[in-house]
Amino acid sequence: MSEAKPGAADILVSFRGVQKSYDGENLIVKDLNLDIRKGEFLTLLGPSGSGKTTSLMMLAGFETPTAGEITLAGRAINHVPPHKRDIGMVFQNYALFPHMTVAENLAFPLSVRGMSKSDVADKVKKALGMVQLDAFAQRYPAQLSGGQQQRVALARALVFEPQLVLMDEPLGALDKQLREHMQMEIKHLHQRLGVTVVYVTHDQGEALTMSDRVAVFHQGEIQQIEDPRSLYEHPKNTFVAGFIGENNRLAGQLLSRDGERCVVGLARGEKVEALAVNVGQPGDAVTLSIRPERVRLGQHSDQHANRFSGRVAEFIYLGDHVRVRLEVAGNTDFFVKQPIAELDPALSVGDVVPLGWPVEHARALDPLTV
Repeated sequence: MSEAKPGAADILVSFRGVQKSYDGENLIVKDLNLDIRKGEFLTLLGPSGSGKTTSLMMLAGFETPTAGEITLAGRAINHVPPHKRDIGMVFQNYALFPHMTVAENLAFPLSVRGMSKSDVADKVKKALGMVQLDAFAQRYPAQLSGGQQQRVALARALVFEPQLVLMDEPLGALDKQLREHMQMEIKHLHQRLGVTVVYVTHDQGEALTMSDRVAVFHQGEIQQIEDPRSLYEHPKNTFVAGFIGENNRLAGQLLSRDGERCVVGLARGEKVEALAVNVGQPGDAVTLSIRPERVRLGQHSDQHANRFSGRVAEFIYLGDHVRVRLEVAGNTDFFVKQPIAELDPALSVGDVVPLGWPVEHARALDPLTV
């Protein structure tokens, strides 16, 4: 699955050995080496305190790296002030000027760049059309809904046609339905304009939906950076497997390894065949990761190498699918995700049911650290 390395001409932003510490001791960002490609939508994803927002703020110029270098279009920008970086910014709290109309908010970044009045008017009109707010030019931010304000903030970040747009949790304040609508709107805008977007979120669904690539941050370091599907289907360690989507984790011990495959022993003696993704030597502790949608129940499990039985503990109804919680191999929180159409209607709590999963969907990874 290795992708062709982009040439230097394709790289817009480079972080080289970038570190950030606020107290001289603890590194919030440890040793960041990252190339951002021209025109891509890259999401920095991770829990609070993982270093993703700090990395974005260093790129924006609101924070200065403690060590290392950031380049934009081949030019070192460590000491270039934010307003001279040709970067658009969208924040969660919109940061609109309340005393200015929508049109004046959009005109502001153009006026400070010394653009003529007629050019400003043209660009404002174009940006309003881009976010479908043509009729709202003379309104003030307080007269707009949250979604409309976020659209204005988006238009303001794009109005001066920057080469790079940074977005920090821009949809965090919106309700679920509007948030999902705006995700698609931002994604389609990106596809139309071809601008490079760096997006920060802690919402893994949002990252998977919108991005060309996702960089998963944890404890100041990128754990893995890939396209959404590769990240979900091929996590390289236990943290990424647990943070992206849902997974069943079974603690075990590596019994044997044969090339890409291995056998893992569970606490009560059961054996599981799995892909050896991130394991040490036989005898070492490992974590097995199995996605709930890859587990088959009942007769569907017959053809799989890994076959167990589980006792049904709970049904969680989610409309188009059901999550079934089972007790499996001593684990009381083993989940299976079943489309409604495939669920056996006779199955009830307390039933013991056969289940299984293919070897290629069980990944043996590094042991869980608490």
